[in-house]
Order: sequence, then C-alpha cells, then structure tokens
Amino acid sequence: MSKYTRSVTVFCGSHTGNKPEYSEAAKALGIGLVENNLRLVFGGGNVGLMGIISNTMLDMNGAVKGIIPKFLQKKEGQHSRVQDLIVTQDMHTRKDILYKEADAFLCLPGGIGTFDEFFETLTWKQLHLHDKPIIVVNIANWAEPLLKQIHAIVEQGFADPSILNLFEVTVDIPETLKRLNQAFSK
Repeated sequence: MSKYTRSVTVFCGSHTGNKPEYSEAAKALGIGLVENNLRLVFGGGNVGLMGIISNTMLDMNGAVKGIIPKFLQKKEGQHSRVQDLIVTQDMHTRKDILYKEADAFLCLPGGIGTFDEFFETLTWKQLHLHDKPIIVVNIANWAEPLLKQIHAIVEQGFADPSILNLFEVTVDIPETLKRLNQAFSK
C-alpha cells in the first residue's frame, strides 16, 4: 500500500453509464488519487465506476478502503482485491464509516444511491455536522438535472441560497484534483 496524506470518499455508480466519458473519468480519478497520495474510501464493490476507480488504484498500488454491507456482498460483489475492507451489518453503518473516514467527498456520475449519499452529506454539512469539501464532478454534464433541482428548491423557498455554497462543481478530473489539493493545503 502506498502512503497517503488524506482520504477521499467517492460516491459513484455501480454501473458504468452509457457514455464512455464516465469510465474514462473514473480511470483518470483513480490515477490522480494515487499520484496525489490520496486514499480512496468507497462502497467496496467491484462493479461499475466504483470498480474502475478502485481497480485502477490497486493496479498502481494505491491506498483503497472499502466498506460494504453484508447483503451487498452477493448482490454487487465484494471487491476481492481490496485488503482494507470492512463488512457492515447495514447501510447506515456503511454510510457512517464512509463519512467518518473522509477528508473530502466526491460525487461522480451515478444513480439514486449516489444521490442519496450526496444529499445526506450535503444535509449534514448544512447542519454543521462536518465542514469537509463536497465536490460534484459534472462529467459530460451528467449532474445538470441534479444542479437544476437544487437551484429550484432555493428558488421555490424550500432552502436558503446559502446551501449553494456548501458544495462545488467541477467539470473534469484535473480540475477536481486541483480543488482537492487546494482544500487540503488550507
């Protein structure tokens, strides 16, 4: 295992999506995390974008920590190459560890599980339960509907405009790594 300076929890799809840019970004993120001595903390599966990021990092001897609930071991497949793997009894325990292990959160393309994790992390930041960076990585504009919805709840009076300052949006992996390094150098 490589030595790492910080840990980044990544929320992303257990599928690869239908644009090659998603898989390309996942691979680039894995390379970038290793090159910047950052540890990946993720859901512990070996499928989709999660599998691409973790496999890329493992191929480069990067630091990877997986957290998977027992019931998903069979459904998604526990990543057999991850040495630092925690098996939890339920999703709540998994998410608690994902959050505690993070120095920052990245939200890459994904489905409702990705959105669930993003919104919970955002809500916790709004409630001052953490002050860690949250970055939505808007690869190929996948997050546009999500971002429009967040703006809509502000416009409709269901959230204070200050929530827009609780996260940032980047458009690619180089910009994301630059923002992480800036956040970690503070």
